[in-house]
Amino acid sequence: MAIGVFARLRAVHVSTVLALLIVSGCAGAPPPSSASIAPGEARHDPTSTASASHQEGGHDEHARSGSAHEATPAGARIDQQLAEVARIHGGAGPWAVAGYRMGRYALERLGLTHQSFDLEVIHHSPRSVQFTCIADGAAAATGASLGKLNLSLVEEADEAAVATTYRRRSTGASITLRPTATFKARFKDVPREQLPAAGRVAMELPETEIFEEQR
Repeated sequence: MAIGVFARLRAVHVSTVLALLIVSGCAGAPPPSSASIAPGEARHDPTSTASASHQEGGHDEHARSGSAHEATPAGARIDQQLAEVARIHGGAGPWAVAGYRMGRYALERLGLTHQSFDLEVIHHSPRSVQFTCIADGAAAATGASLGKLNLSLVEEADEAAVATTYRRRSTGASITLRPTATFKARFKDVPREQLPAAGRVAMELPETEIFEEQR
């Protein structure tokens, strides 16, 4: 009987020791569940939907910023050209811009540079603002002026006669340009408050939509 009591006491002792070991953690704690991970300890899973969205969003953001950067030089160039017109004319409406575009084209065709004294500009126009604005645009593009005696205005009775002749004095080579019929119809009598926006549109148009060579 004494042996049986001793055996039972020993079994109780072993069970107690095992229980204490489990409580103290010596038997190994189970891995923490995802709910128990602190917010700052969240594991990064590159295959997760959130991670993929972040990566794709990052690429899209870089693409957008790249496109904006690439578009900036063209916009800055147009702003600079409009400012050049406004510096001479006081504004950059579509007709002054047309004169500017014609002047730049003529310089290239004649092989001349801005401010060349070898250039003569003769503008034919009625005494009507918008048609005469072309002369100021030509001055902005070429550097010709009344004071240098290489820019002159010839008064015409009919707006159909509006045209500008650019001549290289040393060679006699010349080119005469006039607004296209579609340009005149589109930009005739633009309200004053709409002139800046219309001028920007004109600066962005292809040359063939602004002027043509008069043979």
